[in-house]
Amino acid sequence: MPQEQRRRGRPKSFHEKPTQTTIQALDRALDVLEYLAANSGMTLTEIASDLDQSAATIYRVLSTLEARSVVEMDPAEQTWHIGSMTYQLGSAFLRRSGLAERSRGHMRHLMEQTGETSNLGIERDGHVLFISQVETHETIRAFFPPGTVSPMHASGIGKALLSCYSNDRMTQFLQRHQLEQFTPTTLKSGDDLHQNLAIARTRGWAFDDEERNTGMRCVAAPILNVFGEAIAGISVSGPTHRLPLDRIDTIGVMVREAAQDISRNLGALPLDSAAD
Repeated sequence: MPQEQRRRGRPKSFHEKPTQTTIQALDRALDVLEYLAANSGMTLTEIASDLDQSAATIYRVLSTLEARSVVEMDPAEQTWHIGSMTYQLGSAFLRRSGLAERSRGHMRHLMEQTGETSNLGIERDGHVLFISQVETHETIRAFFPPGTVSPMHASGIGKALLSCYSNDRMTQFLQRHQLEQFTPTTLKSGDDLHQNLAIARTRGWAFDDEERNTGMRCVAAPILNVFGEAIAGISVSGPTHRLPLDRIDTIGVMVREAAQDISRNLGALPLDSAAD
């Protein structure tokens, strides 16, 4: 008896005729979820106002999400927060490649070597999405909790990933993304960014010199998969008084070696072998 063919991600008729492929109520629910991810601890009135929706509509969305533990309400404060189900969903995403688990030991080692926070990030929609962090024990520290998003041109991990772009892909990136200036040292022109990435490409690690936040520095390197594609970045970040310029080269080598070790664990060939 023939086995029933597994259903694919889209219905058979998906490409046969023009159709509305989004569900408005679901779209609105995801808007609420994204909002709470960035602004946890908001009241119903605040959410409705900021999303330009009626309180009744937002309450129905929140009640539905609450029933599935996607959001939670604090009864005492009457505020809404991200729920436990989002952790389970996020963990399932991370399990797809095992990247976070394979990187964790290297991140902890980097933190112990340098005394500073180590981060792991991937690219999502032209930004860096931080997915894991091992924090330093110092009181003053860099803090990028999982789920934080940062612009690529002003991020150590972002620049490490951009350094692996082809010329065509880099041109497309610059066409789609404005290089917003955050500090006096932010790279604000395509030429400046190209020059900076060329240096990063040569030495194997990128450097964020107070380009996103004044007083903070970050050193990062790309992680490659079996196909030699940059799929993530690992970094060390901390305040400038603990990351003076005379430490950066040494830390850069540490971060690059950690990225190379993780890449090998993911099946990437050594650079000299890949070039043969």
